[in-house]
Amino acid sequence: MHEREFWQLVDEVFGHAFGRSLAKDEHMPRLHDWTAEEALAHGIRPRVVWNMLCDQMQVPDSARWGHDHVAPPLPPKSQSYYND
Repeated sequence: MHEREFWQLVDEVFGHAFGRSLAKDEHMPRLHDWTAEEALAHGIRPRVVWNMLCDQMQVPDSARWGHDHVAPPLPPKSQSYYND
């Protein structure tokens, strides 16, 4: 997943205004208590940030991928959450 796709999903799943507010203000304890914006800025993979945000907001798998998106697999636990 690219960051562009992350933002498309934020808008589609949460709505533009609420989604952007979540990305800016919602801290995620599982990601160093960063917000989604901070996690992305620190190099955390967009796919990981998206899943952590959806988990925290209790978005079921069936609703978190929008209409035209295919869920890529999460990186293996042995692989870093950070971009290479």
